[in-house]
Amino acid sequence: MKVWWIQIALLAVPLIAVYLHLPPPILSPSLYSWRTAGAFFTFKDYRIFYRDSKGAFGSSDMVVLLHGFPTSSYDWHKIWEGLMLRFNRVIAVDFLGFGFSDKPRRHRYSIFEQADIVQGLMAELGLAQQKINILAHDYGDTVALELLYRSEHGNPGHLIINSLCLSNGVTQKQWLPFTNLHQTYQLLFFLKRNQCSVWTPHTADNCRILGHVDRCPDQRWKPRHGQYFTVHQSKVEVQRSMVHLIYGPLDSVNPHPEFLNLYQTLVPNSTVSVLDDHISHYPQLEDPVGFGQAYTNFINSF
Repeated sequence: MKVWWIQIALLAVPLIAVYLHLPPPILSPSLYSWRTAGAFFTFKDYRIFYRDSKGAFGSSDMVVLLHGFPTSSYDWHKIWEGLMLRFNRVIAVDFLGFGFSDKPRRHRYSIFEQADIVQGLMAELGLAQQKINILAHDYGDTVALELLYRSEHGNPGHLIINSLCLSNGVTQKQWLPFTNLHQTYQLLFFLKRNQCSVWTPHTADNCRILGHVDRCPDQRWKPRHGQYFTVHQSKVEVQRSMVHLIYGPLDSVNPHPEFLNLYQTLVPNSTVSVLDDHISHYPQLEDPVGFGQAYTNFINSF
């Protein structure tokens, strides 16, 4: 038995070494254009990529876009121009470990740090005291909930959130069973293996800049987030119009109708937009027109 494990180790070590030193993929023209249109700011010695575009003249509204796992701000490129017609500022960030931002190895990534990065970017842009609208997807949903928690409780440096729109995010209760290392890596393997089945031909370009976070969002299952809407539900009920969900029902990660039923149980006063039956986990890429219209209708409703 020991000899067998030694043979596996001898084979695995060079393969891992090769994998870790593979050159970065060649960017498509669209990705190259996305990167050159953005900029970087420094957070704790790490370079964080972001895009900040000036949009509708005469509007003072801003929207901050938070991407999912394991992709980047490029997830929003198909609705970017449409958002610029509605908002004065359209801002997106690549979380640490994702997209064009730095990807430190041996780093303990956390939802809390990603929220710090969003707050840091707003401070860098001089917008920390301005009302913002947050549009989030997947992993970004959880970061958005952390930002909302800080805003509701007046934490130092908190953002002033005018509205929150979530989309196809893994609910906290779905992550609760994955509480040990073995199960965590089983889930990661499943997600990576099935990523191509989650993406449609319209979203395959995202494979070029996958995130390098090598563990699950390790704080998604913390009670602080998993119980957010139940513990603090009275506050959400008072501001009913501020929370919305845009959902692609053909989502293998968040299957219909189980996901939607759970969401509506946890967030009973949230409004919901369900897109066409063929729309899956990346609705902003698979149906940018429908997604953009659903978001515009939500923003214009209050």
